[in-house]
Amino acid sequence: MPTDVDLVAEQDYLDEVRAQLARMREHALTLDVTAGDPVAAERLAITLWRRARSLEDDGRSAPYFGRIEVDSAHPSAGGSATGWHVGRRHVGDEAGDPLVVDWRAPVSTAFYRASRADPMHVTLRRRFGVSGGRITAMEDEHLQDHADGADDVVGGSGAPSAILAAEIERPRVGPMRDIVATIQPEQDELVRADASTTVCIQGAPGTGKTAVGLHRAAWLLFTFRERLARAGVLVVGPNRAFLDHIGAVLPMLGELDVRHTTAADLVAGDTRIRADDRTEVAGLKGDARLAEVLRVVVWSHVRRPEAALEVPRGTRIWRVPGYDVADTVDELAARGLPYDAARDLLPQRLAHLIMLRMEAAGVFANDDRAQDALAKNPKVRAYARAVWPPVTPAAVLHRLLADADHLAACADGVLEPDEQAALRWPRPPRTPGAARWTPADSVLLDEIAWSMRRGSTYGHVILDEAQDLSPMQLRAVGRRCAPAGAATVLGDIAQGTTPWSTPTWDRSLAHLGRPDGRVVELSRGFRVPADVIAFAARLLPRIAPGLTPPEPVRAAAGSLEVTRADDVVATLASRVAQIGARPGTVGIIVAGSGTDPVALAVADAVGAALGTPVPVVDDAAHDDIPDPGPGDAARVQVVPAALAKGLEYDSVVVLDPAAIVAAEPDERTGLRRLYVVLTRAVSHLLVLHRGDLPAELARDRLTTIPV
Repeated sequence: MPTDVDLVAEQDYLDEVRAQLARMREHALTLDVTAGDPVAAERLAITLWRRARSLEDDGRSAPYFGRIEVDSAHPSAGGSATGWHVGRRHVGDEAGDPLVVDWRAPVSTAFYRASRADPMHVTLRRRFGVSGGRITAMEDEHLQDHADGADDVVGGSGAPSAILAAEIERPRVGPMRDIVATIQPEQDELVRADASTTVCIQGAPGTGKTAVGLHRAAWLLFTFRERLARAGVLVVGPNRAFLDHIGAVLPMLGELDVRHTTAADLVAGDTRIRADDRTEVAGLKGDARLAEVLRVVVWSHVRRPEAALEVPRGTRIWRVPGYDVADTVDELAARGLPYDAARDLLPQRLAHLIMLRMEAAGVFANDDRAQDALAKNPKVRAYARAVWPPVTPAAVLHRLLADADHLAACADGVLEPDEQAALRWPRPPRTPGAARWTPADSVLLDEIAWSMRRGSTYGHVILDEAQDLSPMQLRAVGRRCAPAGAATVLGDIAQGTTPWSTPTWDRSLAHLGRPDGRVVELSRGFRVPADVIAFAARLLPRIAPGLTPPEPVRAAAGSLEVTRADDVVATLASRVAQIGARPGTVGIIVAGSGTDPVALAVADAVGAALGTPVPVVDDAAHDDIPDPGPGDAARVQVVPAALAKGLEYDSVVVLDPAAIVAAEPDERTGLRRLYVVLTRAVSHLLVLHRGDLPAELARDRLTTIPV
């Protein structure tokens, strides 16, 4: 049984770990940067800076959060009982011996997965409660031979999982934090899934799917450092507000070399978005059938050669008949190469045909220099250009959407005539530069660009809120995943809020190019309180009949208040002091976008009541990675419903649910949006409504609390 002496000993050990962590960081900062050339020196300096940053100690938490003791039969025990402290990063002493092992190391797996049913040679698992950077409590689990089966706690509540429960219940401050201290066995199995396996995680709100995806990225970078350092890891989220929210997690885990982007920014490139499509047109442009249309469009530029190729060389003119050139063109087109890559090969192939005729005539010039010279001959290059002309994605798409006959020819048998008519521009711009491209167009332009020349790929792609992506967007993400790489797909079908949201994960994985991906469901809810999830889950039979609500595991049920008010903004302002007195963050969710007058009016009213400005969450780009400190973000924020997905707040106020539903293209999508915003609360949910609630929420005459 642990004692107060044990607590003191652990605190002394923590002080030693902190001293060694500071020594490691100082060593990294003082290393000389010497290399053979300036570029290598700069790379080395950046590597050392990143190393030093990963060793920073913020002083508010502890470098470790647990300890395991194992018996002599453990594979890493070396034949005698031993133990390890488990933390966010490796810490060693001057001799190189580990004081803390990284949570991603294989030996740490037992900390998360060992149980009395399968102890994995662990005799003791200890968790630490930390406050202000000091150890304030310890909790021991004896997994093999504890006589009464009870667990012991020093400085805690005496409950078997008091420290873990307290960590889950801890108020949210600032951006999303890591969950290394609370990873559950089913989550750990997904985090450590094989690097070559594409995993699709279906998870209701609060099941930790986003955290699992980010921790999986950190584990992959630790376990396959050399491979992924070259290939890279990409995180794709639904919007920039979401990326700001999650942006601190990987840096907190010591991983700085991960690119974060939105699905829209991923394909934007240099395209200037100047318009929006009607919903039905955007849906059509996102249809997977467009990929076949675009393939035909691109390759339609290759012309059937008719005239012979004639090239003067010396005193003779060498002639290659058009039908021989046609065979070469057909062979290149059939190789499956991108348009531009195959086009680049054509001059060499034409030069080779000429060389064959020269050899047949007894002119011996069979060497690479002669063929290269022929490939650069102006006649050869002009002929190749006429047969296989250079094109740009913008020009290709401009012609497709502007020329009815061209669209009909390329979409024949793929799109119906009325669908072709919907795609065509009613007033075609004269040039590609004058086109008012839409977000859906940028995805098509990306498809065309990759069919012409492949871009950069990543060793692993983390795709969050994947249920909202169209088939064409999924194809765009899938193209970024290296052939030997894999993806982690995260989402919840019940939270699909686009007209093209996926009906099944198998279909999404097929569009992503990973049809053999493994689909797993997380069913235990760690974030959303039981009362709140039960209230929101009333919508599930309507919006996602095949899904069941998560099983809440938190001890605290949370608080739920549903209040009717004629003036929801005034009622909110009158309640601000009470809401603001609660610990943690507050999100006030309203219908519309960040520039909506209601959102701005709510921010002004709440700011006036609090005596401090209250920001409206936007979708603007933020270049800096958020610092995980408590003052990083405003504690009270107004959140447009369209940007709420993936965010979390200790207290959430939902203003006028009917308006949130009405702001969407149809009622089902609106109810899904409402389901999203209702499940953003970690502890408290207040719903203020003017008129009637949706019938699903008003069922059984839900009791409302008067103003």
